[in-house]
Amino acid sequence: MTAPPLEAPTLPPLADPPPRGRLHGAWAAWGPRGWSLRTRLLAVVLALLSLVSLVIGVVSVVALRSYLIDQLDEKVGASASRTSRFIEAPINEQTGPLGPGQSEGTVIARLRNGQFVGAPLVLTTSGDQGQVPGNPAVLLTVKPDRKAHTRDLGGDLGHYRLQAVALQDGTIAVTGLPMDDISDTVFRLAAIIAAVTMAGLLLAAGAGAAIVRLALRPLRRVAATATQVATMPLDRGEVALGVRVPESDTDPRTEVGQVGAAINNMLGHVGAALTARQASETRVRRFVADASHELRTPLAAIRGYAELSRRSQEPVPEDVAHALGRVESQAIRMTGLVEDLLLLASLDSGRQLVRESVDLTQLLIGAVGDAHVAGPSHVWRLEVSDEPVSVIGENARLTQVVTNLLANARTHAPPQTVVTVGLRTEGVAPYETAVVTVADNGPGISPDLLPEVFERFARGDSSRSRAAGSTGLGLAIVTAVVAAHQGTVSVTSIPGNTVFTVRLPVASASTPPRTAASRA
Repeated sequence: MTAPPLEAPTLPPLADPPPRGRLHGAWAAWGPRGWSLRTRLLAVVLALLSLVSLVIGVVSVVALRSYLIDQLDEKVGASASRTSRFIEAPINEQTGPLGPGQSEGTVIARLRNGQFVGAPLVLTTSGDQGQVPGNPAVLLTVKPDRKAHTRDLGGDLGHYRLQAVALQDGTIAVTGLPMDDISDTVFRLAAIIAAVTMAGLLLAAGAGAAIVRLALRPLRRVAATATQVATMPLDRGEVALGVRVPESDTDPRTEVGQVGAAINNMLGHVGAALTARQASETRVRRFVADASHELRTPLAAIRGYAELSRRSQEPVPEDVAHALGRVESQAIRMTGLVEDLLLLASLDSGRQLVRESVDLTQLLIGAVGDAHVAGPSHVWRLEVSDEPVSVIGENARLTQVVTNLLANARTHAPPQTVVTVGLRTEGVAPYETAVVTVADNGPGISPDLLPEVFERFARGDSSRSRAAGSTGLGLAIVTAVVAAHQGTVSVTSIPGNTVFTVRLPVASASTPPRTAASRA
């Protein structure tokens, strides 16, 4: 009689994700991969504010500079007119080209045929007329088109706006005013705009971070719900999937609400699937337990009648005796399989183990001695410390764990294989762990079988023979018993070195052992 197959519940198919457009790609490429959504939003807002501030600042500076230059050009034109009238008027030649009404820093030069007529003069702060320092030759490059031109006179004068006017006597009068005031004003404005922009960006960053954090709070609650569900053990046992996104975060009119509602719908489907899976597992577990229990009586009867017939005083034909012997051996083998199934069913149903102090050192000594008798063709070694190591658990079940591991090595490793059983402790009390290892130098486990070696009825090709007598439940029992003791079991295998490792919490002095009365 076989148990009906356990079918995994199926979930409704998920809708196809919307196509990713250029905007999605640009958004995904914005910033490093580790940036959160809040950081991306804040970075985008600050980038846009910086860009707008930069445009406003540049436009303001350029507009102000253009306006100031226009005003200076008007002053240069007026100064050039005064210079022309002063030079063309009948005055004393010693007066020079700088007449009354000129402002400080005015530069005037008179040209004829590309040469200076006299030295170019500049009106100093004291009102005196001095020669133009630096590079006065640039005054010769100004065209007499009555338009203002910018030239760098060098030295302490710097940049000037210059205008050349052709006079009636054939000479050219060049008049210029300094641009220092314009440069200072533009620089101050740029500095003010930069300072105000930086202050504004800092304020915007603080306010934006607070606003984005507040706006994304519902999304964080949705993420917290998803994270809580992700940490639940959903692969086995009864799961109460009562976690849901708060109703306030499932408003379909908002994007976050749509995500929250979708997660709630998904959790509802997952919860229904888990309930169906648990009900199916419970039925199969009950079926296996009931079937195994019911099989024990007829198997015992078969063994009893076979043994009774074999011990009868009446002569029995040889072929009949052989058949009765085979019936008895197969009944014994099937009885062991039924007992294993009953043990797994009881562990799956959460049966509490007997809690008592178990000396692992003595347990391993006895198990290795039994293995030496059962498999004399193998080499058995025991490596334990002088100090005893004790754990809290059920002695019979832990003995079965070690016995199954040793039987596994004896069954699947060829004769003369060295099997080494070790015991050590790791960690520091009260978090000390007992580590039991069973290692052999046999051919190893197939890489295809290794990931599922602890599954029920998982067997390699060599273990399917009747001579081996393996049911494929030995390592599954090891896993179930170790898990019931809050321990772990693992395996590593390469040709020539296969190691099964069992870790169990060491019994502490403050943990009083319980007796068999605690059995459920």
